[in-house]
Amino acid sequence: MATHTTSSDAAHASNASVPVAERIFTFTDAAALWFSLGVGLLVMQVGAYLRPGLSLPQAAGAIALGSLLGAGLLAWVAGIGSRHGLSSSALIGRTLGQRFAMLPVALNVVQLLGWTAFELVIMRDGTRTIVEQVFGARGAWVPVVATLAWGSLLLVLASGRMIGLVRRFVSRAAMPLIVASLLWLSYQFGLKAWQHGFAALWAQPGDGSMSLLAAVDLVIAMPVSWLPLVADYARYGRHAGATARGTWLGYAAANIWCYALGVLVISVSPADIDMLSTLLLAQGGLIALGFILVDEVDNAYGDVHSGAVSTNFLNGRWSIRRIGMTLVLLATAAALALPMHALEPFLLTLSSIFVPLFGVVIAQLAPGLPPQSNWRWGPMSVWLLGIGVFQLGTVWWPNWGSALPSLAFTLLAAGVLRWREARAPAAA
Repeated sequence: MATHTTSSDAAHASNASVPVAERIFTFTDAAALWFSLGVGLLVMQVGAYLRPGLSLPQAAGAIALGSLLGAGLLAWVAGIGSRHGLSSSALIGRTLGQRFAMLPVALNVVQLLGWTAFELVIMRDGTRTIVEQVFGARGAWVPVVATLAWGSLLLVLASGRMIGLVRRFVSRAAMPLIVASLLWLSYQFGLKAWQHGFAALWAQPGDGSMSLLAAVDLVIAMPVSWLPLVADYARYGRHAGATARGTWLGYAAANIWCYALGVLVISVSPADIDMLSTLLLAQGGLIALGFILVDEVDNAYGDVHSGAVSTNFLNGRWSIRRIGMTLVLLATAAALALPMHALEPFLLTLSSIFVPLFGVVIAQLAPGLPPQSNWRWGPMSVWLLGIGVFQLGTVWWPNWGSALPSLAFTLLAAGVLRWREARAPAAA
């Protein structure tokens, strides 16, 4: 990962294409990485929001459709990044123009810093719950110590190389523990559902407070949130097709599993107990929760690494390794000092700009890279209009969601624009 003064500097620079010889990620590496990044307590908690608005069959349909569509978008961008060996920032630069791309890339750095702090808060709260439940320890010092401990671990990871972390830790060590934890929790809460009467739970209708399309929009939000990051890893893929398939399969499987587990847990739990406490109360829940909590570290690391790559795009003189470590320190301080729940609307607003952006990226770059330019006015206009469609969706058609209409608009408009650009030289 680091941009030391070695021959690998060019491969890791945000604007440079990774040389073919250094593209070593296989299908298995991509699948393991994106399965791991797709697993998380936050995903389970968001999955719980689907109930009681939807029935279990409706929730299952929304989870499957949203996960397959969202992971498909991730895979599409991963394939483009792998084919050309380019980072997400470089893809944005080729789409909007190098100069104008500075704006969304800078916003992405802010977004990733915020999400890193948010991940630290999730790990802190999970640790605090475990400490309180197991050791009975309470006090203001517990969350502070937990935040500093997770921040220190993240700092160590940020000082190393991304490729080694993915191939040695995620693929070989973490994956079996994560899968075992999910299997155990699924068995425990599946057994509870059976004891409650699964047929009755399955037949119980939703209360109608959430439409099916809005639920799909909620499910698709998780994979879409990774769009600004995916090419930062996919550019090391050996084959574009294998990288895309591994990304799609890994993330879709994790997203479906965690959303479904969140729905299952909330469906068989008392209304007055939160998700973390419910998981802990399950037999063997402490161990399973501990493994999933450790897995949250790679989610935070994913944000840090891509934040560093994006910052390097803004100023190539800064080392990616040092940027990453600086971002960890800033995120840790933010997790200690800022009211994170007050920041959620801000983070979600920032996220909304990247849904239409990557609709434009896909439509413009899937046929091939356009000529480099500082300003590409057509794609820039489509992106800004796509943001407008996204924001209008929250007001005018809330039951349809915002992500899907915005993506559809930008894919179509930017695709037509690319087609016309391709025809222009031929007509001339």
